[in-house]
Amino acid sequence: MSEHEAVLTQCLVTKESMIQELRNLGIQSGDRLLVHSSLSSLGWVCGREISVVEALREVVGETGTLVMPAFTGENSEPSYWKNPPVPPSWYPMIREHMPPFDVHLTPVRKMGKIVEAMMSYPETLRSYHPQDSFIALGKDAKMILENQPLNWGLGIGSPLDHLYHMDGKILLLGVDFDHCTAIHLSETKQRHVPCVQQGSSMFKDGKRQWVTFEEVDYDDHDFIALGRDYEKTGLVHMGKVGLATCRYMSLKALCDFALPWLETHR
Repeated sequence: MSEHEAVLTQCLVTKESMIQELRNLGIQSGDRLLVHSSLSSLGWVCGREISVVEALREVVGETGTLVMPAFTGENSEPSYWKNPPVPPSWYPMIREHMPPFDVHLTPVRKMGKIVEAMMSYPETLRSYHPQDSFIALGKDAKMILENQPLNWGLGIGSPLDHLYHMDGKILLLGVDFDHCTAIHLSETKQRHVPCVQQGSSMFKDGKRQWVTFEEVDYDDHDFIALGRDYEKTGLVHMGKVGLATCRYMSLKALCDFALPWLETHR
């Protein structure tokens, strides 16, 4: 919703009100929390996206860690682009001139204002993957982000995989399961994994290069249906933060449910 529409809702959201509502969801100090978010879903937020990040930081505390996807989908093989597609005659020029991925400079694409705000914090770290990077802020940030593989960037060895083994939690803050990247980890574990040959601009051997690598052909078209079935298990804590419908859950438990679900329904 626009800012004008947010004011018309007469829902004033503050850092303090968000802290209480996040705690009511079950989020605890020490959580390693993967957050997917929509600022506009909350209502009128006093302090906007910075207030949201500050509320999340306070709830997980000094022993916790916030993690968010910081994807850069435009730094990818242009022949796969669909939204929007570009003329085939552009492909060689894009591969030649796309700026190389830089953890400090490369902007995110369609990740939202809250992600952009957390990226501005000096303490925030970012993983080195030209398409599927994550940012993290807090005690275990370095451990969660380190050594993300280029091939299958959301699979084994990725920040998602680290969170899986570290009792990570997920917060869907005003977004649905189609925004839940953790399910992609389960996609990589299927018996038959569809793959594509991807490409990105990045620094290699001290210079900018267009590098090709194998990536899973990720598909989130059925994630909402998967999520509705998962909610029936009673393992999803649901509530409101401002006007936003929110879901809080264990990353490992969701991924363990998702793998057989995907194998059955695809």
